[in-house]
Amino acid sequence: MIQTLSHTTIYVLDQEHARAFYVDKLGFEVRTDMTVGNFRWLTVGPKAQPALQMILMPIGATPLMDAEGAATLRMLIEKGAIGLGVLETDDCNATYEELSKKGVHFRSAPAQRPYGLEAMLQDDSGNWFSLVERPR
Repeated sequence: MIQTLSHTTIYVLDQEHARAFYVDKLGFEVRTDMTVGNFRWLTVGPKAQPALQMILMPIGATPLMDAEGAATLRMLIEKGAIGLGVLETDDCNATYEELSKKGVHFRSAPAQRPYGLEAMLQDDSGNWFSLVERPR
């Protein structure tokens, strides 16, 4: 029986820029950073969720993706067409203000939704996340 999701992949345009974005702007911590040959295995995650590792994977770094697939994925990420999930916060307005001051691009300001207060942010590659404060 499956117990948890331990790793998830975020395809990025530049691995080092992505590390700086997730660590310096979002406040995540580096979980693993090692190089084997010319392949860098880099994972990050929210400090409050130590078991989750988000793999910052450069496009085309795996043998499972051909050149055409890599070009298509790059185009979709650059267009901002890839949504990666929901990041939860206890204060959406304060988090929005803090991250905006750090230069994080938001596709939308906080707005009330049926499931809570939500803003939409983009990473430095173009991937987007929903930032949500659940109703109390």
